[in-house]
Amino acid sequence: MNTWKIREIKPEDNQQVKELIRKVLVEMGVPKVGTAYEDKALDDMTATYADDRMAYFVVEENSRIIGGAGIAPLTGLEEKICELQKMYFLPEARGRGIGMKMITQCLEFGRQNGFEKCYIETLPYMENARRLYDKNGFEVIEKPLGDTGHYNCTVFMLKDL
Repeated sequence: MNTWKIREIKPEDNQQVKELIRKVLVEMGVPKVGTAYEDKALDDMTATYADDRMAYFVVEENSRIIGGAGIAPLTGLEEKICELQKMYFLPEARGRGIGMKMITQCLEFGRQNGFEKCYIETLPYMENARRLYDKNGFEVIEKPLGDTGHYNCTVFMLKDL
């Protein structure tokens, strides 16, 4: 039986989610500039994902946030393409099938909101994440789409919904 659950973010989760994302980025050796680390959105994730066609989901276990992921219109291509955003998990959440469930939930949200494709940016050395994206049908594309502002992310992937 799962001891964790996926739910939408609440205002009281904001600080925990910000710390989790930054902790995982540091653990992975990700640059602090040109990545999600410096996103202003981290200061108030609840407000960032409050609009229609946007959601941020967290994984909660024992009253603690152990992961999260968001889905939102891709800046610059908002009508047809959504972006899987800020998907990070603490070490204790990894290898338990949580990432697969999270992607499924985010992609279903995208479909329900009329998106035709889903985009993601990542880094070449985030191998476990890339394997998870591959398993979910994301394919590497040559150049970035939209305007995410994450110029240090160099792997671009796209999936038909």
